[in-house]
Order: sequence, then structure tokens, then C-alpha cells
Amino acid sequence: MTNEIEMNLGTQPLDAIMTEKNIKNNDLVAVAPPGFITHKQIQKGRKGRRLTMHMQQKVLDALNAYSAPEKYEWEQLFTYRGKKDL
Repeated sequence: MTNEIEMNLGTQPLDAIMTEKNIKNNDLVAVAPPGFITHKQIQKGRKGRRLTMHMQQKVLDALNAYSAPEKYEWEQLFTYRGKKDL
């Protein structure tokens, strides 16, 4: 039970940004190189399932590639900083 509480951090600002700008998970997957990121990884990030720093960076990179020239920082997308390894 404790692990579940620690792993679920609630809906993240990423979700609000994507909803406001009508960006779908598929949009980010499509703009990223093949195999770079999956729909499931983006969904986990949106819903607050804890991601590693590396995965947070991938989500950020995909969003920035899609939103160019607008640019985001990780602090705008997540309320926490992922650990190197989970």
C-alpha cells in the first residue's frame, strides 16, 4: 500500500498543458524518433505515475519537439523530480 501511494503523485501539469493545447499522446509519439517514447509512458507522466529522470526528459523532449518554437522546462510539466533508478 505504501509503494502505491509513493508511486502515484496525482495529475501533473503536463496533463493540463496537453489538454489546453489539444495535444494527444499520439502527437508526441509521432513527433519523436521511432522507439523513443510510447503512449503508455506519456499517459503515466500525465496521470502522475512516478517516472525516472530519464523518462521525464524524454517526455519533455517530445513535447518541445511538437510545440516548437514554444519551449517548456521540466518544472512546468512535473511537480516532482524523478530518481535516476526506480
